[in-house]
Amino acid sequence: MRTTIDAGGRIVIPKDVRDALELVPGQSVDVALVDGRISIDPTGIGMHLETRDGVPVAVPDEPVPPLTAQTVRATLERLRR
Repeated sequence: MRTTIDAGGRIVIPKDVRDALELVPGQSVDVALVDGRISIDPTGIGMHLETRDGVPVAVPDEPVPPLTAQTVRATLERLRR
């Protein structure tokens, strides 16, 4: 897909690409130069490890919504296609 860089250096990620990657307005992305190409990757949620009762536990650096059965079902359906 072809897009244009505006005077402010911005590009628009086409809607079908945003939809396929489930990108939403305000979401952060990592932009990098890789082998002479621009790489744009959705960022994940930062995590750190805490030890709880002697067991390391991954803890998100920002609040995340609870995982629901509906979310799991929707993800499975999307992956099965």
